Amino acid sequence: MDLDLRRRFYAEELEAVCRLRSSALVDALAAVPRERFLPPGPWTVLVDVASGSGSGIQTRVTADADPARVYHNIGVAIDPSRQLFNGHPGTIAPWIDALDLAQGGRVLHVGCGLGYYTAVLAHAVGSSGRVVAFEADDILANRARANLQSYSQVDARRGDASGELDGQFDAVLVNAGLTHPPDNWLDAVTPGAKLVLPLTGTMAAMGSNIGKGIVLLLTKQDNGDFAVRSLGFAAIYSAIGVRNAEMNDQLGKAMMAGPMRWQGITRLRRDAHEPSESCWLHGATFCLST
Repeated sequence: MDLDLRRRFYAEELEAVCRLRSSALVDALAAVPRERFLPPGPWTVLVDVASGSGSGIQTRVTADADPARVYHNIGVAIDPSRQLFNGHPGTIAPWIDALDLAQGGRVLHVGCGLGYYTAVLAHAVGSSGRVVAFEADDILANRARANLQSYSQVDARRGDASGELDGQFDAVLVNAGLTHPPDNWLDAVTPGAKLVLPLTGTMAAMGSNIGKGIVLLLTKQDNGDFAVRSLGFAAIYSAIGVRNAEMNDQLGKAMMAGPMRWQGITRLRRDAHEPSESCWLHGATFCLST
């Protein structure tokens, strides 16, 4: 099959299975060459743990370096030696879809890896848009900058986005686990902006690299608070530089209250108030509440 046709089939399969609403996102998935944002093939890909024996990350190596091998809903290693993977499109594409990106949109992307999903974002907002992408890992950040050179609307940076951000954003995509929503990100978005934030807790038995938790979609209201709904459960690499040990403990306890509690989160408050029964995760400058 012609590679362009295979890429279109991959995009339309994701559209159908993930019920994607954005035609611009589907076109981006059909246009961006995933193999250019990966190391040379053959590629190490993730295997569903449920289909094998034992536990932990299981992988296989593709039969050859045919780029068609990566146009499936699979995680592909961007650094096999460190078990770092480019996430499953069937997981990340619905997160991007929830952002309701438009031509000319301004996007903050945190945890861009080698830049594949950054390129998808850039294609979706078009040449009149802007994507500022951060990657905290030096090696990945340098390679992402090289991979994204042809996208004039992308500003790829090395860092954790914890400092002052220049400009305002209409959308934020985070491809790493947080313990809380950073104030500077909440301050940097416009009314109506949407943010996809994975909130994950880590435990000693799991190590600090991978956390498990929930993915939240935040929509900024005119009063500065955020409407919130859950996009589901996720296991994802922990963000570097923006996690907080105390909030990690609080988040773990909040998760132990069960899905009925976190599925009932409806807003993020930023006003000062005393913790109450409606507070699911209460921080010094924010509160996720039911």
